[in-house]
Amino acid sequence: MSAESRAGIQAVLFDLDGTLIDSAPDLAGAANRLREQRGLPPVPYAQLRPLVGTGARGMIGGAFGIGPGDAEFETLRDEFLAIYERSLLQQTAVFTEMVPVLQALEAAGLPWGIVTNKAERFTHPVVQGLGLDQRAGAVVCGDTTPHAKPHPAPLLEAARRIGMAPETCVYVGDDLRDVQAGRAAGMATLAAAWGYLGQGEAIEAWGADALLDSPGQLLKWLRLA
Repeated sequence: MSAESRAGIQAVLFDLDGTLIDSAPDLAGAANRLREQRGLPPVPYAQLRPLVGTGARGMIGGAFGIGPGDAEFETLRDEFLAIYERSLLQQTAVFTEMVPVLQALEAAGLPWGIVTNKAERFTHPVVQGLGLDQRAGAVVCGDTTPHAKPHPAPLLEAARRIGMAPETCVYVGDDLRDVQAGRAAGMATLAAAWGYLGQGEAIEAWGADALLDSPGQLLKWLRLA
């Protein structure tokens, strides 16, 4: 690790959707294709984008106005996931500004990993398709451990896989539950303001150690830039 990086930080963990990659176009597209199959007009992308962090539940809620417990929810969710699985990488890409950040971490000898609530059946094809699988020191999904975020278990598992103590890791995410999970795991937490952010509390109220307006600010926080 570079002697100039922030003291004590030996690894960086990222949330996936909305933090490391921009998958909203494909997720919103799948939701609107499901609406199209039912003869309904598309929902504006700007309306669906903030809901991406809540996965299928958010997409079905935004596209059809229903949630778990509604009679149609499970059918719509399963159809949505089937559509999405066929179109995982049509427009999904690593955020452009994140590309040099990953390169800088690697150049500094700082390992990095991914901790997402996205299921393994979707995460692994996306990570592989984007060429991140051979670079990430760990990829922990929503169903890798018995608990998903905001429980700390996925983050603790990622730290174990990378071979670092949790307190030497920093977690970067674009949702309140990312900060909650990171704090519960004993990690420093950084809130990614370029992400999807959800529709709950304002990002300033999440209690992260710092708020990053752009990916490049991570390098400044780490004192690598």
